[in-house]
Amino acid sequence: MPKPSSRITGISPSGKDGWEVHFSAMTRKQAGEDIMMLSVGDHDFDTPVETVEACVTAVRAGYHHYTQLPGVPRLRKAMASVSTQCTGVATAADEILATPGGQLALYAAVQGVLDPGDHAIVVAPYYATYPGTFRAAGADFSVVEARADNGFQPAADDIAAALRPNTKAILINTPNNPTGAIYTRDTLEAIAEICRTGDLWLLSDEVYWTITGEAEHLSPRALPGMAERTLVINSMSKSHGMTGWRIGWLTGPADFITQLINLNLVTTYGLTDFVSRAATQALEKAYGVAEIAARYDARRSAFMKAIEGMNGVRVRGSKGGMYAMLDIAAIDPDCERFAWGLLESEKVAVMPGLSFGEAARGHIRISLCQSDEVLAEAAARLRRYVASYGDARRTA
Repeated sequence: MPKPSSRITGISPSGKDGWEVHFSAMTRKQAGEDIMMLSVGDHDFDTPVETVEACVTAVRAGYHHYTQLPGVPRLRKAMASVSTQCTGVATAADEILATPGGQLALYAAVQGVLDPGDHAIVVAPYYATYPGTFRAAGADFSVVEARADNGFQPAADDIAAALRPNTKAILINTPNNPTGAIYTRDTLEAIAEICRTGDLWLLSDEVYWTITGEAEHLSPRALPGMAERTLVINSMSKSHGMTGWRIGWLTGPADFITQLINLNLVTTYGLTDFVSRAATQALEKAYGVAEIAARYDARRSAFMKAIEGMNGVRVRGSKGGMYAMLDIAAIDPDCERFAWGLLESEKVAVMPGLSFGEAARGHIRISLCQSDEVLAEAAARLRRYVASYGDARRTA
């Protein structure tokens, strides 16, 4: 049999990838075991009914055909309007590339700015697909760890130290998955200065921009001299409760987006028409956005209160997004062992921090994508499990 290309075999290196706890828990749950799944970021509620009805109406109206490669014009206009809100920079429709989900927007951005052999910098903890996306482009990358003791705010000096002569781009994510950290103005201004000085692209993943608690989202695109060098990845999955609909977009300079349309030609060949029209209405009328943000903000606050005073557990980041990051290193520095033990003892599935990079070693990520009742019970089980470590030490 002929061999597959090194391009696809190198996207995800073989062996352990840190997601074993989640996949084991999912398999056991599907087999009927009563397990609390706090390991994945998919809503426990359905897409807002208004969006669903808009889709049904579009299907019945006959919108079943090919669409324009960069997206339906009205959809791009709606995305541009939301991008203006997100980034604080007036955005036109020709600065938008509609994509099937935020992951394809990230893929398009990486393909658009990096040639094989080019170098990029990725700030960690990072979303799990980031390394593979760079490998798919044949690009090299370095990981710069944002430290837990600094609230997972990346240090500009560390980023500057990772620069190489062939560095072309930096990738950041704020509000951050997995940590929930929201990058401060000082952090973003320091990163922007590195990009301006080195004439670098900044790829900014902002899919959680609507879920920020009491903090205010700041996009680096709004900083001086950054609009022409910042590519913003966005999605309706989190903000509009549309994870399975696969609707995202990339915001960037108009001339860059025009060239990037060719990527859609040879990959997606446009989006689904009736889904595009439903998404347009959801964007224009903000279906569910305020309610979803309020729900996660309330869940975060309630969960933090439920674990308050838990011996040996510290909260890191956890200001926005759909997750809480807990430092459990004082209890067990091996976060994978801790996560496996929690699954076995209490039937609660969480993600070991190492799944997202070395910076999150000694942490676990809690998904807030469950009901208040489930999260309260999970907090009680976590508290009991942590106490069992102390009991084990006392009897050792």
